Amino acid sequence: MRFIMGPLPRIIQGGMGVAVSHWRLARAVAQLGQLGVVSGTALDAVFVRRLQDGDPGGHMRRGLDQFPVPEIADRLWARYYSPGGKAGGVPYRSLPPHSKEMPQELTELCIVANFVEVTLAREVHDHPVGINYLEKIQIPHLPSLYGAMLAGVRYVLMGAGVPLRIPGVLDRFTHHEPATYPLQVTGAHDQDDRTMTFTPHRFMRRHLPALVRPRFLAIIASNTLATTLLKKADGQVDGFVIEGHTAGGHNAPPRGKLQLNDRGEALYGERDTVDLEKMRALDVPFWLAGGYGSPEKLVEALAAGAAGVQVGTAFAFCEESGLAGSYKRALLDEVIAGTARVVTDPKASPTSFPFKVVQLTGSLSDEEVYLTRPRICDLGYLREAFRTSSGTIDYRCSAEPVTTYVSKGGKVEQTVGKRCLCNALLTNVGHPQLRKGRYVEQALITSGNDLAGLDRFLPEGSKTYTAEDVVRTLLGRTPQG
Repeated sequence: MRFIMGPLPRIIQGGMGVAVSHWRLARAVAQLGQLGVVSGTALDAVFVRRLQDGDPGGHMRRGLDQFPVPEIADRLWARYYSPGGKAGGVPYRSLPPHSKEMPQELTELCIVANFVEVTLAREVHDHPVGINYLEKIQIPHLPSLYGAMLAGVRYVLMGAGVPLRIPGVLDRFTHHEPATYPLQVTGAHDQDDRTMTFTPHRFMRRHLPALVRPRFLAIIASNTLATTLLKKADGQVDGFVIEGHTAGGHNAPPRGKLQLNDRGEALYGERDTVDLEKMRALDVPFWLAGGYGSPEKLVEALAAGAAGVQVGTAFAFCEESGLAGSYKRALLDEVIAGTARVVTDPKASPTSFPFKVVQLTGSLSDEEVYLTRPRICDLGYLREAFRTSSGTIDYRCSAEPVTTYVSKGGKVEQTVGKRCLCNALLTNVGHPQLRKGRYVEQALITSGNDLAGLDRFLPEGSKTYTAEDVVRTLLGRTPQG
């Protein structure tokens, strides 16, 4: 088995949202000698919407041309590509939601979409590229990881769960061996079959050379989880990203009883702070994240024994990120005006993890937006698998229609305040779904608490900045930066 060698990155660019950390951003950061990371979340949906938009720039086709099984690439192209882009007023063609027994086409999409994203991110440079997944979105893990490894991904980062089985999956995929992953099913019995299996040769149908095993970095928020992963993971854990509650997107829930401040935000305390002395004692590289997007915080992290920092928010709003330009411009205007604000919403996400939401001045609140939205769950990445009374596996989402959710055994109080993050996050990157020719899905922007400090990256007289501005600023005061 071939392991990654070479120096560790000082800066890891966060793998954010759905296609906010897309291939262009990851490639730009990697070209600067730091770790560029693509988001692996919902890449199958992103890929087919790019094709339905006419594949602007021909980038998806260029990535597909490098896929080792041309017949799979050509089949997906023929099915989803729309020359010139779909007509205005026409909704995107939907994919079936993921389920334990995924159809072949959806599995192929996961393989190919991850392959293409990593392939494009690795163009024109020789530096490592990583990919980020949420452990909670389990069903696509196996084909997605395999596709990323086929493309030569060098780091896999994963949070939002306890990814004990991922290191072993990476080990097996280096030789294209079958791998399994246990699906978390609410109410499952010991004898229930929850195992998902992926057999590479079933799809590739040809001999391929061994792959390089990427480094695996677990994203954690507690010392306990770090120790558990090192003791119980079924393969090598190569490092940790220690993410604090000021980071954007999903945050780990506070330890102990949930308490809220006067703005309805989750409160965090000392129990939610990782003991860095204990982390150093584990003798495994770690990076600090959540509020570390400044040169002073990078110096602080290095002094604390970290290999470096992971930075998300600063990269999310730079020119190369996948966030739609109109949202970037509006939010950077608020940063300059000193009115940028982020709220930690304990209810918004169907995962029940606290979720950071940006508040745009003069816009409807997300609560008001969702009062007018038809309540629907047609993407389903955040659905919960559960055992039915007959012993089968079904799926539910607390952001779906309330009556539907309750009919599946969910509690009505769990639906209060829930947002359809899947559709909103695709809107964030310029792929909003149109419903019945009238309703257009609205955005829901997430950011870390460091949003207000992004003006540190703006060149004098400019209202925008680049990934290079971020890296140069962060390294400007570090030893041998």
